[in-house]
Amino acid sequence: MLFSSTIFLFVFLPLFLGLYFALPGVRLRNALTLVASLFFYAWGEAGYVLILVASIAFNYVLGLWIERKRGEPTGRRLLALAVVLNLGLLAAFKYANFLADNLNILLVGLGFGPIEVAPIPLPIGISFFTFQAITYVVDIHRRQAPAQGDPFRVALYISLFPQLIAGPIVRYRQIAEQLESRRVELGEIAEGIRRFIVGLAKKVLIANTLAVPADLIFSIPGGELEPAVAWLGLVCFSFQIYFDFAGYSDMAIGLGRCLGFRFPENFNWPLLSRSMREFWRRWHMSLSAFFRDYLYIPLGGNRNGPLRTGLNLITVFFLCGLWHGAHWNFVVWGLIHGAFLAAERLPIGARLEAAPRAVQSVYTLAVVILAWVFFRTDDLGHAGVFFTALAGLAEGGSGAHPLALYLNGQVLFILGIAALSASPQFERAWRALALRAAGPGLTLETLRLVALAGMLILCSMSLAMGTHNPFIYFRF
Repeated sequence: MLFSSTIFLFVFLPLFLGLYFALPGVRLRNALTLVASLFFYAWGEAGYVLILVASIAFNYVLGLWIERKRGEPTGRRLLALAVVLNLGLLAAFKYANFLADNLNILLVGLGFGPIEVAPIPLPIGISFFTFQAITYVVDIHRRQAPAQGDPFRVALYISLFPQLIAGPIVRYRQIAEQLESRRVELGEIAEGIRRFIVGLAKKVLIANTLAVPADLIFSIPGGELEPAVAWLGLVCFSFQIYFDFAGYSDMAIGLGRCLGFRFPENFNWPLLSRSMREFWRRWHMSLSAFFRDYLYIPLGGNRNGPLRTGLNLITVFFLCGLWHGAHWNFVVWGLIHGAFLAAERLPIGARLEAAPRAVQSVYTLAVVILAWVFFRTDDLGHAGVFFTALAGLAEGGSGAHPLALYLNGQVLFILGIAALSASPQFERAWRALALRAAGPGLTLETLRLVALAGMLILCSMSLAMGTHNPFIYFRF
């Protein structure tokens, strides 16, 4: 069930919130939220909810067992078992076909018959709830959180519907106390609704609008792709993926606030970054923190010299790319980011820090945007053809796909709004104008409410016309 769907916005969410606030006490509200979360997940994948329940069950049991055996060799073996089971579940559904396809290339080359593996559909959100389950058992082993004795609280933590499908990745210790006791105040509800509407507008009004030219342009045969059109498609996709995912994160955080939960922030104006290191401190922050704390630091982090640090970074981002999708394009995307992060640890990184701010920003945006080609194209061949078009080396020139066909007034306007909205200066400027316009009969809060109502109406109109599309990160 999509947040940006009429069934969620006008049926599921109002009914759930009405019941939630009518119930007294945390226990009843937790029970309702758990039932709603499982229903939310089962809405599109009724059979796969059993996989989610199985993940909850074995992590609950192993969490209790790990705590009892913590500090003993048995405890470490149990932790290894928990991690293997979680990653095994992820691998079985996400990587089995990828591994079989690549192994078959080797087997056929050696004269053997291929391995037949039926296509395995990917359960939505499995990467996210698997990582959350791993943080639960690892943090118990590290004494950073106690094992939860109530299985329903473990179930609620792993299946909590606001962030179940696409994050942010929430660690158990971040909301453990909130699962047991939380207060929902009117101010928090109001702020949560505001955050949700802003996120919905990012998704529906910006990301969905830019998805149309991006999808059309990336489907053009490479030989017919003009350089200007290729660059337009890449810029549209770059803004699309940012506002798509940042919008979802805003909606998840906003819904959490309405329920009394405080989820971690996931984006901090990443397009303003001046290095790749800074970019990953601002982009999908819950994922980068997960890889840092549960993989990069255990591998040695930056403690064993620049060569080992570079190898650790490349290893982490190889796996980060693979996490995003069982496809070589995602692997290459991850390796590009890992390679630049490793390079910034070398003397070139010091020279970059000494460069003018504009140079730093251009460098970072160039790496990020060009790397998105691998993220968006169908395969490495498609990526190569698209890069050829970006460089102006494709045949093109047929006139079959002119720039005007994709860059209309609406797209140009939304691109301008996207560029402004990617910086906090836009919000500050709006607030300053609103303060100037506000007076005795028109307060700042009134203007804010009018703006939010306008965004909600525009989103509703867009959704009513059936223009919404799935969140990009639902695939991961």
